[in-house]
Order: sequence, then structure tokens, then C-alpha cells
Amino acid sequence: MPQIIILPHVELCPDGAAIEAKTGESICDVLLNNHIDIDHACDQACACTTCHVIVREGFKSLNPSDDQEDDLLDKAWGLEPNSRLSCQALVGTEDLVVEIPKYSINMAKEGHR
Repeated sequence: MPQIIILPHVELCPDGAAIEAKTGESICDVLLNNHIDIDHACDQACACTTCHVIVREGFKSLNPSDDQEDDLLDKAWGLEPNSRLSCQALVGTEDLVVEIPKYSINMAKEGHR
């Protein structure tokens, strides 16, 4: 079973984490099911960028992104070549190392600060 290593994130996962994942499960679902409350403002409908992650290792083992995801990623804060929307990135058969960016574009959350 593949493992996802989550790099430390100040608010969501201060110590980092190592999580078992099922092949075919979205990175977002894996995080949420393991009490890492990543933003997902559109409820995983591929309509926002709040669940943006950077896949530091294992990127090529993920399912390919489609045009809709690529268009949305262009709007993500801190976009990198190995960025994905975690709601669309499905775990393959390899281990992953994932970084949750420090910021996301989430107007609802930013409006409450």
C-alpha cells in the first residue's frame, strides 16, 4: 500500500505525517480522512484552488491532470511544475511526498481573519 509523507505545515500538520493510502484515492480524501484539514472550498468539484499541493516525490505516479485542473492551477498561489489539486490527484502505486503550501486562495477563510 502506498504511503504519503506530508511535510510539516504550521497550521495543518505541524510535525508532518506518514499516512497509508489506497491506490485510486484522492490525496485530498487521504488528508481529510487522517485529520489533516486541507481547504477544499468547492467540496472537491475541481472548481477552486484551495486544495493545491506540491508533490515533491512520486509526481509521475499520479493520474494525469486534465485541462480543467490545469486552468485552475494557473490561479493557485505558489504554483510549481509539480503542483496538483489534491482533489483531482489520485494516488498511484508509489509513495508520495506532499507539501501543503503556506497559503491558499480562499476568500471565505481570508474574510474571517
